[in-house]
Amino acid sequence: MSDLSVNVRESLETNRFEAVLDDGTVAGFAQYRLGTDGSYRVVHTEVDDAYEGEGVGGTLARGMLDALRERDRTVRPDCPFIASWMQKHPESLDLLADGEELSA
Repeated sequence: MSDLSVNVRESLETNRFEAVLDDGTVAGFAQYRLGTDGSYRVVHTEVDDAYEGEGVGGTLARGMLDALRERDRTVRPDCPFIASWMQKHPESLDLLADGEELSA
């Protein structure tokens, strides 16, 4: 892993959380749709090829989930990357929306 400084922000205009480098470059994003129950259905996560293997995806997942926890929101991880990340980080499983399960 490199020494990249990555910040996570939400872009309300595009319904996604973004992993942003210090120079403003968007290195990755997690696209979501808001559910009628207030949950965030994460449908797609993407990291720019130039930053693969640099920890951008994990930083993005953790930052997004931390932000949702602060808002008392829940997650429906349709995106395989986010679902896998949550499985590997059981401390995040309390964020799953009611009735939502991660497949093994």
